[in-house]
This record gives sequence, structure tokens and C-alpha cells, in this order.
Amino acid sequence: MFTRRTVIGTIATAALLATSSLALAQDKIYIPLISKGFQHQFWQAVKAGADKAAAEFNVEITFEGPDSETMVDRQIDMLAAALAKKPAAIGFAALDSQAAIPLLRQAHAAGIPIIAFDSGVESEIPLSIAATDNAAAAGLAAEEMAELIGSTGKVAIVAHDQTSRTGIDRRDGFLNQMKDYPNIEVVTVQYGGGDQLKSTELTKAILTANPDLKGIFGTNEGSAIGVANGVREMGAKDIVIIGYDSGRAQTDAVRSGLMAGAITQNPVGIGYETVKAAYMASQGKEVPTNIDTGFYYYDASNIDDPEIAAVLYD
Repeated sequence: MFTRRTVIGTIATAALLATSSLALAQDKIYIPLISKGFQHQFWQAVKAGADKAAAEFNVEITFEGPDSETMVDRQIDMLAAALAKKPAAIGFAALDSQAAIPLLRQAHAAGIPIIAFDSGVESEIPLSIAATDNAAAAGLAAEEMAELIGSTGKVAIVAHDQTSRTGIDRRDGFLNQMKDYPNIEVVTVQYGGGDQLKSTELTKAILTANPDLKGIFGTNEGSAIGVANGVREMGAKDIVIIGYDSGRAQTDAVRSGLMAGAITQNPVGIGYETVKAAYMASQGKEVPTNIDTGFYYYDASNIDDPEIAAVLYD
């Protein structure tokens, strides 16, 4: 039988529990991550690493990015919205290495630590960056390409952009390494925005203009898949394709022999280290300026090796 005292006691207990839950929620610090996108398996793997760190360090995170990696303005809007919530720290992967600097200055002035991930900015405001050494990784792609085409002939690049640090570093890393091979000519660099369809059409145009082309380097997941699709649709023979990233479409292309090989990053590690560094910075602790999360070259000969399999995104 319920009495008035029982009901009042029940209400009081519920109120106390609600207050306690609210206090616990308020105690959990908030760290938003603004990504370059979410359409590729790479970014989903980054989020998985971020979620792992969030659980380990007992922080609340959000992970969002624009629908396309060409939508710089949309990403800036997301950064502004995150900043308005006064988070404990922010993780940011810039689509444009300069466009976000005014907002990052606001965050710095407000005492909000910024941790860059995957792609940095032209500023010293971020305390740290968790990323692949993209120039070195693209240099390795160039070396593999040179070996496969006998260190002579024409090659091309289908890049994802010329505004982000990843786009710039992967393009320039490949070009600079190719200077060691005087008999190889890079005939063109085209930019497909990381979009598969656009990269496919660019590849077909490159092949049409250069019937004696020997190889193409695709600088991210969308670019590499587009290159593979373009080569297949044109029925081009003996084109050496080297990609970057390791989503399912790319690993399938490597297994089938359509793609000679690719660079794989460690996206889970990037996400994990970003949240860890953001948490440490929010607590006033020092964080490394550069967190190199590593990279590997894989092809049909090593794709199933445990070391490689552990960092594939599919």
C-alpha cells in the first residue's frame, strides 16, 4: 500500500538520482572532433579510435564532418558551432590549411586547446598534430611506382586537393621523390576533390591524352578508387596504379591485381591519439608537438600479413 510519505520519498529519491546523473554528466568533459568528412572508410576508422579513447579517458566526444571534402565553408561552420559550446578542447582536421585560422585564434584566446589530426594548418596554434608523415609515405609510393615501371616512362597524379596539408604533402612527397628518377616524367597532376566519380573522369581524360602512360598515383581513398575505375572503364593495359588508404574497394583492387599496391595509414591510431592529446591538454598537461601514427605499403604479397591486416580500414 502506497502512502503519501511513500510517494514523497519516491519523488525525492528520483530527484536525487536525477541530480546525481546530471552532476556526473557535467563532470564528463566535452571534446568535439571536426573531421574532413565521413564518407570514406578511413574516417569511420578514425572515429572508432576516437571512441576507444573517449571510453578510456571518460570524456564525451562528437565526431562530424561535411558531406564532401570540398566543402570548406561547411567545415568552418561546424568548427564555429563546436567553439560556441565552449568545449574543453577541440580536435580539428583542416580541409583548408588557412581558412580556419581566424576561428582557431578565437579558440586560443578562449583558452581552448586545439589538437590537429590528419591534416594541419598554417599556424602554431594547434598544440599537437596526430597524423601520418604524408610526405614520406607518398615518397615511398613514388619509389614503389618507379620500381614497378622500370624507372622510366610517364606517370600522373590524381590528387584529392591542393589546399589541405595532406593533399599538398602527398603530391609534393611523390613529386620530390620522383626527382631521383630522371627518366620518369610526371606529365600532370589533376585534382578530383577525393570524389570517386570526378577522379574516374579525370583518369579517363589523362589516359586519352597520354596513351603511353605507365602509372598513376591516387592520393586518397576516393582518388585511388576513381583511378582504378577509370583504368578499368578505358580498358587500359599495364597501367601501374598505386593508391593511398585501404578501404574495402582498394583492398579488393589490390587482391585482384587491378591496383599494384597502396599506402595504408593507421586511422584508429589517429583517432585515439587525437582524443588522448586533447584530454591531456585540457588537463593542463604537455602533449607531443607531433604524433606520428605510422604508415605501411601493402600489395598482394603482404596484404594478409598480421602487421598489415591490423591497419586496414575494411
